[in-house]
This record gives sequence, structure tokens and C-alpha cells, in this order.
Amino acid sequence: MTIRVLIADDQQLVRTGFQMILDAQPDMEVVAAVADGADAVAEARRLRPDVCLLDIRMPKLDGLEVTRALAGPGVENPLRVVIVTTFDLDEYVYGALRSGATGFLLKDSGPTLLIEAVRAAAAGDALVSPSVTVRLLQHLSQPRQPVALPVNDPLTDRELDVVRLVARGRTNQEVAAELFVSLSTVKTHLGSIFAKLGVRNRVGIAAWAWESGVVS
Repeated sequence: MTIRVLIADDQQLVRTGFQMILDAQPDMEVVAAVADGADAVAEARRLRPDVCLLDIRMPKLDGLEVTRALAGPGVENPLRVVIVTTFDLDEYVYGALRSGATGFLLKDSGPTLLIEAVRAAAAGDALVSPSVTVRLLQHLSQPRQPVALPVNDPLTDRELDVVRLVARGRTNQEVAAELFVSLSTVKTHLGSIFAKLGVRNRVGIAAWAWESGVVS
């Protein structure tokens, strides 16, 4: 099955470069490449691509607003959004993760990781690469003081154990092995954590954990 991709970035060189890389893959097709957030929302809703690659800083609507419109809480049939960012956009990255983005990568990550990110998102995976995710979240958490973020319902001790492992990039199988529980138990805990934190995916859990000081 061909993965249909929308690219939104206000830099033409970035759009052209990403499109050349992705179109060269036998299982990918760039269906739209737009320069601003308003066009990104319109084209994404019209074309329903499998993956939307969004820059953060764009004219008309920024990447956060586009992410909320396409994948945010309350959006019916949300699209899969991958944020393309750099280390100096701390607040934007956290905002994007809370807004429903399923992953992120750095603009200078190279073609291999770009392709990896698109395939991961298309497959429904929240993390592009555990090591990259953890490194970025660690970087973002360094200058911050732990903040007690509101939770709809307090997490249990075992749920916090799961959160800490997810924030460190562990897979469900690795979480089950480290906690000596079944895979179905891990999935049950994750479902409860998603509901309590009000996040959609594992990236959201990881972001909450680092920002809240649950892991450091």
C-alpha cells in the first residue's frame, strides 16, 4: 500500500528536498506540498493523507494550530501528524505533542530518519525512534523545573511505573518484562493512563512524564 504524505513547510527548499526523498521511495507518494498552515488544513481535509509532515513556524496558521485542527482532542477521525522541528523550539514541541502529534523529527536528521518517521506514523506507531525521542525529551526537560501538571484522576503506583518506562523509550513488551506482568496488563494500564492524562499516544505520555518531573 502506498503511503500518501502531505508536506507543510514555508521553506521551498525544505519542501522540495522532503518531496524528492519521499517520492523516491517505492511505497510513498507526496500528494501535496504547501507553504502555510491554512493550506495545510484545507489540503489535509480534502485529501486525507496517511501522514502529515508539519513545520512549526508557518504563515497564517502555525504547526500547533494545524495539529489541533487535524489531530487534536475532539477531532473525528484524526490524521497522523509528525512535527518537523529543531531543538530550539521547546515550547512548540510540547504544545504539538499535547495537541495530538504522533511523533517528531529534527530537520537535520537526514533522509533515513525522515523515511523512518513517515513509515512509523503510517503504521500507527507513536515513536519515530525511542533513542531519538528520549534524547529530545531529555534536552527539553533540562532547563525546566518540575511542574505538577493537572491529571483528571491520580495515577496509581503501577501506572506511574508504566509511565516512567514509556518515557524512557521502552516498548510494551519491554515494559511487561521489566514489571513482570502480561502484555495485556500493560495495554490495560496504557488505556487508563491515556484517559487520565488526556493524551492520545505514547509520545504524549513521555512528554507529560518529563515535564512533570516523574522522570528526570
